[in-house]
Amino acid sequence: MKRLLIFFPFIIGLLSLGSCSKMNSSQEETQQPNIIFIMSDDHATNAISAYGGRLAEQFPDLTPNIDRIADEGMIMQNTFCTNAICGPSRAAILTGKFSHVNGFFKNESGGDFDGSQQTFPKLLQKAGYQTAVIGKWHLGTVPTGFDYSKVMINHGGQGTYFNTVFLENGQDTIKETRFHSSRQVWEDAKKWLTKGRDQKKPFMLMYQFKAPHRPWDPDPKFQHTFDDVEIVEPETFNDTYEGKVAAGNTWQTIERNLNRKDLKVHPENIDAMSKQEINAWYKYGNNNEEPWSPNDTLKGQDLKKWKYQKYMKEYLGCVKGVDHYIGELLNYLDESGLAENTIVIYTSDQGFYLGEHGWFDKRMMYEESFKMPFLIRYPNHIQPKTVSNKLAMNVDFAPTLLDFAGVEIPKDIQGKSFRNIVEGKEEDKWRDAVYYHYYEFPWWHHVLPHYGIRTEKYKLIHFYYNPEVAKNKWRANDWELFDLENDPNELNNLYGKAGYEEITAELKERLLAAQSEYKEDSQEDMMKKTDVRIGRVYEHNKYTK
Repeated sequence: MKRLLIFFPFIIGLLSLGSCSKMNSSQEETQQPNIIFIMSDDHATNAISAYGGRLAEQFPDLTPNIDRIADEGMIMQNTFCTNAICGPSRAAILTGKFSHVNGFFKNESGGDFDGSQQTFPKLLQKAGYQTAVIGKWHLGTVPTGFDYSKVMINHGGQGTYFNTVFLENGQDTIKETRFHSSRQVWEDAKKWLTKGRDQKKPFMLMYQFKAPHRPWDPDPKFQHTFDDVEIVEPETFNDTYEGKVAAGNTWQTIERNLNRKDLKVHPENIDAMSKQEINAWYKYGNNNEEPWSPNDTLKGQDLKKWKYQKYMKEYLGCVKGVDHYIGELLNYLDESGLAENTIVIYTSDQGFYLGEHGWFDKRMMYEESFKMPFLIRYPNHIQPKTVSNKLAMNVDFAPTLLDFAGVEIPKDIQGKSFRNIVEGKEEDKWRDAVYYHYYEFPWWHHVLPHYGIRTEKYKLIHFYYNPEVAKNKWRANDWELFDLENDPNELNNLYGKAGYEEITAELKERLLAAQSEYKEDSQEDMMKKTDVRIGRVYEHNKYTK
């Protein structure tokens, strides 16, 4: 309506709301939308106010700007990653294909992303879009399919919160020392939006934060936001892992595996220590050593609670920074007149454990890391304050964006467009199950390779391989079955219990069907992917540290 009032002031009195809406709709249908794809790293839905939960109850205004996207568009409650680890999730998003097809299946020693393959940014480029990626990349190889790129390359490609090293357009190395990385990503995005792009072309910007990834160093503006509060603990904080063999063997517990660097505890005699001794001191916990304590009196449950509080306050401080610089972007879109014809998406590469099951990190197929946030706003196309409970996956993002841009979706893309769902149209043939597969073992967190299937009510997981069992590599009996309706916290493994034989058999059939549909590897090839050791581009260069 604003657009009509600007261009036709002399007919204001003659227009009705109905005719105005009709003209806007016609205009939007003939104009390709701009796309801003915002992604953070390790942001759990439990740390977004719009998703509700214990943290939203304690901090209703935790993420006001991300919540704004939900208020002005749709929040999707059941969006899942296909492999809950940073690089593989990003590769799945770019290609619309599962890890075993796009070739990037683990972060550690799995090689780098094949940038020559088809991605949705390349397809948008061919359709006339200007494309850019700014911020975290973590795929090793130089970004392809982008007219402009400025991506983090230090610390093994993870980037750092301060003094971040970027690679610009695949050529120029730039060390940014003025700002925290979250602000730096915003400054670079603003510069490209205002001065770096062709104003006559539609654009697609991937706006990607390192935060709130480990080691959780907030922007100084938010460093002390949670100092004077006690963060509420989750119901499953003291999960005993009864009936869950793999869960009991992970190295991602709050109690044992958060290290001193994570919690900002420094040695008193650091000046007398060698660099090697300092590194070992900070990293203690990574290899599942006995729990460390900041003093001689803090032990047991009190020590676990102390570590949780330290961890959560740093993590949530990082979340506040991400939300703030999303707000800066949304304000810019309003002020520049771009908001009306721009799709804005917020997501994370996967979820994260915020003390649930006594953990931090991700990887496991349990809900907290398996589930991704996904919020989308597109004025005149997506109704405000709408909610979808449909089952979606990160391989669906690429075809959905291509669909909105009017670009033909290649047949080899494995995901499906959910444009009809977010626009409120009927989608009769939508899926009723999602598939998952995680490969990386043992580093970093000693999580056994597993695959599984989730329906609206049930989840079946198969931990199929343990490389540490030399003589018997098959672990065919390590299955877990959960009734998500009656046991949303996934505490009770029902596999093998009386009364669940029929649903187990049905889910195994569904699992085999999904593996056939998605052209999954043979069991032998699955194990080879775990065993393979291929170096990464940034593992040994001068920007690694």
